[in-house]
Amino acid sequence: MIIGVVKEIKNSEHRVGILPVGVETLVKLGHRVIIEESSGLGSGISDGDFEEAGAKILSTPKEVFALAEMVVKIKEPLPAEYAFLREDQILFTYFHLAANRSLTEELLHRKIVALAYETLQTADGELPCLTPMSEVAGRMAVHEGAKYLEEPMQGRGILLAGVPGVLPAEVVILGAGVVGSNACKMAAGLGANVTILDVNLNRLRYLDEVMPPNVHTLMSNAYTVRESVVKADLVISSVLIRGAKAPCLIDRKLVSQMKKGSVIVDVAIDQGGSVETARPTTHDDPTYVIDGVVHYCVTNMPGAVARTSTYALTNATLPYIIKVANGGWRTCVRESPEIRTALNLAEGQLTFAAVAETFGLPYKNIN
Repeated sequence: MIIGVVKEIKNSEHRVGILPVGVETLVKLGHRVIIEESSGLGSGISDGDFEEAGAKILSTPKEVFALAEMVVKIKEPLPAEYAFLREDQILFTYFHLAANRSLTEELLHRKIVALAYETLQTADGELPCLTPMSEVAGRMAVHEGAKYLEEPMQGRGILLAGVPGVLPAEVVILGAGVVGSNACKMAAGLGANVTILDVNLNRLRYLDEVMPPNVHTLMSNAYTVRESVVKADLVISSVLIRGAKAPCLIDRKLVSQMKKGSVIVDVAIDQGGSVETARPTTHDDPTYVIDGVVHYCVTNMPGAVARTSTYALTNATLPYIIKVANGGWRTCVRESPEIRTALNLAEGQLTFAAVAETFGLPYKNIN
């Protein structure tokens, strides 16, 4: 198979979809790898590194898309890339389709095969291609939240850890999954007073056992969310429904009741956001203020730490890239339950129920 990798064009996105070791592995298995020039520079990987591993470097994304049977990316195709897509071409990347109807309809029209990192699921319920970036985003959420609590950033002017004689910040984390638990670990380590909410009591029991005394667990419901959010200096929302639009947990009224200068980091923004006032932002223009509350809603947070993120992500994605390259998507969908869970679109039809339900579009059960 010919596997193509293109340079990401989303704002401040510096990750790349493959490492030289991945190229070397695929070439040894008899595949061809073509890469757009400069694709890896943001992650500290030169064209020479890729060429030494066996890849061919091409000048433009158009050339890569034209030749590649499978394109490995990081983020969803943007409008400038739509014209390069062709029927039955495999795209293996993050799509987050439930948050973007126009993208969904465009990809249906193009009849590509969409294999989504974020919905690929193992038999035990893990999301192996989403987990590493969730770990990065969870840890980054605390860094960003701490920064935007500073007065010059329109925040409350609070140091997350406090100092002797001064209380630390109140950090509230919605969702105790991978993002939430990583954010919890970071905020607690910095000395903040942390409350983490979830609907899974067993998960809360586990966190109660392993987290330090400045972490408090709380069963999530409409009442506890309201009570916690209005007291918070920093709210990190990390709720996830696999492949579906994130539920709205914080409405406009609740935002208006928050402390002036408090900060919301909505990590769920990739899936539409879980705050009514949330809208996607970029690393170039990451925040805005509504009702005195600073909103940070960057849709590709890990792109800012590309070296860490690229290595973390490709550790997880390479085995699946190899599997699809070796078997083709149809065989893999038939024989691999994990690849089957990644299939969102094929032959001009939606094959992921949650996306179809979100937009009221026809759904084809691949089973």
